[in-house]
Amino acid sequence: MIITHDTQALLLAAARNNAVWCDAVCRAHGAVGTFGPDAWTSARRTPPLYPDAVTLTRGASPAALVAGIDTRSPGCSVKDSFAALDLGPEGFRVLFEAQWIHRPAGPAGVVAGPPLAWSAVAGAAELAEWEAAWDGAAPGLFGPALATGGAAGDLVFLAGRSGGRIVAGAVANRTGPVVGVSNLFAHPDTTAGAAWAGTLTAVAARWPGLSVVGYESGDDLDAALRAGFTTLGPLRVWIPSA
Repeated sequence: MIITHDTQALLLAAARNNAVWCDAVCRAHGAVGTFGPDAWTSARRTPPLYPDAVTLTRGASPAALVAGIDTRSPGCSVKDSFAALDLGPEGFRVLFEAQWIHRPAGPAGVVAGPPLAWSAVAGAAELAEWEAAWDGAAPGLFGPALATGGAAGDLVFLAGRSGGRIVAGAVANRTGPVVGVSNLFAHPDTTAGAAWAGTLTAVAARWPGLSVVGYESGDDLDAALRAGFTTLGPLRVWIPSA
């Protein structure tokens, strides 16, 4: 892939957007992270599924990055946003790779199948319902404070319902010129295309004119590409080797 100025700017925006989302989840659990010039890091163990560090530039120092996080207790991970680090000498191995994705502003096209009723999650009870639909094995991962959308309303949990039941959803957070979409899911009787269509339409209505970014891999990446996304570049997640 040829990295143009625009692609590089979107990569930087996507990485920071994701770090802001990770920071919000961690703060909801009392783990306050730090934004440095090259990376976001948390000196305290982060919640399950969330990294201890997210690089914000290609120039992040592996040694400094690892020095700023807890590598002793189980569950440590580092999100190498530009697939630019070699953390092997620091005692890490690659867990998985993915692709950053980008879609220009605008709602999705029409998707075949029964329409879903989309709305923003409001309050702790709806957030618990959303969590159960997303991953019933991870209750309480997202603190109730996240359901308020943050001080500026820049964060929203989106729920797609059929017959009153949540069957699809996603998280969207705005930072600067982009909206990040993460945690997108669809139940087996709902297509990923319907989940993307509803999410993109809701994002366009809430934040008109802003591009959408995120990252995916495998079949989830294929679904995003069908929804109109293009890839920006790779990322890697590292975990301790032992």
